Amino acid sequence: MESGSPPEPESAASSAASAAAVANAVRTAASGDPLTSTQHRYETLNDLTQELSSLQELAVRGSWRSIIDKVSRARSLSLLRYPHEHLLYLTFNALAHVKLRRFSDALRDIDSLDDLDDPSYRYESYPHLYPSSSGSMVPFSLRWLHAQLPSKLGKRPETLDRLYLLLGFVRSRIQIKAEANLDVSVGVWRRREEFVISSIITHHLTQKEFAVCLDLIKDMLGRDMENAVLLSMLGYVQMQYGDLEGAKGSFDKVEGLLSKKRKEEGDEVVELGENGLRNLVSRNKGLLYMVGKDYVSASRVYGECIERDASDVVAINNKALSLMYLRDLSDSIKVLESALERVPTVALNETLVVNLCSMYELAHVNHSDIKRTLSNWIAQVAPDDFDASSTRV
Repeated sequence: MESGSPPEPESAASSAASAAAVANAVRTAASGDPLTSTQHRYETLNDLTQELSSLQELAVRGSWRSIIDKVSRARSLSLLRYPHEHLLYLTFNALAHVKLRRFSDALRDIDSLDDLDDPSYRYESYPHLYPSSSGSMVPFSLRWLHAQLPSKLGKRPETLDRLYLLLGFVRSRIQIKAEANLDVSVGVWRRREEFVISSIITHHLTQKEFAVCLDLIKDMLGRDMENAVLLSMLGYVQMQYGDLEGAKGSFDKVEGLLSKKRKEEGDEVVELGENGLRNLVSRNKGLLYMVGKDYVSASRVYGECIERDASDVVAINNKALSLMYLRDLSDSIKVLESALERVPTVALNETLVVNLCSMYELAHVNHSDIKRTLSNWIAQVAPDDFDASSTRV
């Protein structure tokens, strides 16, 4: 975004920088296929390999440089004794390099493995080490990183090819698990399928290939018509190409799911346990209000989201933008500053900071000094992967 240009609203699909998303990525790395299977009796992360819980904690905190140092130390001291330990540590190392935007280093790490489906990465190849285990020891997140990395180096077609191959691999696992009546495993692989398809959709959206996105989402909805996240994603795509009526219809279905839950479980249960769904409904309404330039209503529904969940960074960002479009820069700045003070772990992402700095530029003559103060504070509390250039100092 250029200096002084108006910030853009943030949808639920664009909040991937949140701490929860990072934690989920780390848990995926730590519980690769098939290490979560019942044939492997691991009760804690450290049962998988030494200090794995420490690596996870560092990742959740965004201490990516410390992860690289820890992996380097483990390798230099030959602390990793088993093949699966090398793969787990390599996964964290590659993820850390990606987070720090050292894409060539991450690719070099992953390319050192050559073929991820090579027999040397299967438990059966080491019967003396894993006498009762079978299958691949390659973590799912390592396969995903292998697919995503080419796009970071300007090779988008190669990433799409790899993602579609990964989707085929995931679906083959779903079929195998389903035939074996392993319902829990099927659920895990279904979530991975959605994750890969969401990655594919993101790449197609950047090229405005809306038809492909719609086909992928509708295919998933064909198996789960009551998936609120998928229905919302459908609405976001429809908004992208101007089908506002279609988007409203998709969002209405999400609201219908909330009404259905109220009838089935009672208002009190929904009130206490379904704030995530309620906020999703409200955020969807807010986007429609923003597109219709009804910023008063948008500000109101985003405020309701924040009251239910003070860490809803999408609602925080979009409430501030609604106030800005109402020419209330003072209050819009207060919303973002308050969020950074209350929930810095969640609120400290580049989108929110860029928008705050844009508001400073619009509201203050001495915005350079204010942004410098913000930049100094960020340097003290931000995770290693935070892009300091977002303050435009």
